[in-house]
Amino acid sequence: MILHPVDTVDSITPDRFRQEYYLPMRPLVVRDIAKKWPAYTKWNWDYFRQVVGQQKVGLYNNVKSDAYTPINTADDYKTFGEYIDMIEKGPAEWRIFLFNIFDHAPQLKNDFIWPDHLMKGFVKRYPMLFTGGQGSITHMHFDIDLSHILHTQFAGRKRVLLFPFEEQHKLYRKPYEVLSLVDFTHYYRPDSKIDYEKYPAVKTARGFEITLEHGDTLFMPAGYWHHMEYLESGFAISLRAMQPTLGGKLKGLSNIVLMRNFDTLLKKTMPHQWYAFKEKKCFELAEGERNLV
Repeated sequence: MILHPVDTVDSITPDRFRQEYYLPMRPLVVRDIAKKWPAYTKWNWDYFRQVVGQQKVGLYNNVKSDAYTPINTADDYKTFGEYIDMIEKGPAEWRIFLFNIFDHAPQLKNDFIWPDHLMKGFVKRYPMLFTGGQGSITHMHFDIDLSHILHTQFAGRKRVLLFPFEEQHKLYRKPYEVLSLVDFTHYYRPDSKIDYEKYPAVKTARGFEITLEHGDTLFMPAGYWHHMEYLESGFAISLRAMQPTLGGKLKGLSNIVLMRNFDTLLKKTMPHQWYAFKEKKCFELAEGERNLV
């Protein structure tokens, strides 16, 4: 892989953000956005235990989904308080995915400020909380709705690997899905799980990496592939903004309504044949990318 550090600034003007990052679709970390929020000092495990501790949440383990694994199906359930107790004790490879904490504690919306000065189109009904214990992993994927993301990290460090959407075939994207066939676990360590012999095109993939710390806000442009590893137990809030163009909005809607339902139907009716077709197509597309290099 050919990786570069994500650009990092303390603050940025709206015009510079738009010209150098938003329009060119280039990731950026801004350190000072969240430091102006009450959440920066107010949000911690004890506070969440107090406001949503009794709320039952779905938990997800580190097992990478295969061709037959239902997407977004929780592996276990606990109350939020029980989950916090578990991850505070030490490494715990469990995470909470797409939890709209604000449905259960709407007062939390007063603790952050929508950064409308940077971009428009925020989906303000659905700010989402992402939580992980030390060692938990979000495997390589892109967000199906193709929205821009401002992802602010709290309470712990998290390592993030990013690739532009155009690198999809080098990452061995599963056709009609948002997931990669490749396991990028510990990609930066000697015990990396990346099988370069099986997936040689990954070697030529061009992307970015960053370690997020408390208060860092990562701008992930629409369609960016991302793999995340929690180096310490922590949580983050994602603020989503729709693409400004009609074409971008329609592509995201098509992914949700057509692509996902089509894939689900064939997984149920002819799972083995469908997986064999997608795997074959995946390797053909990756080999085509290698030949272009």
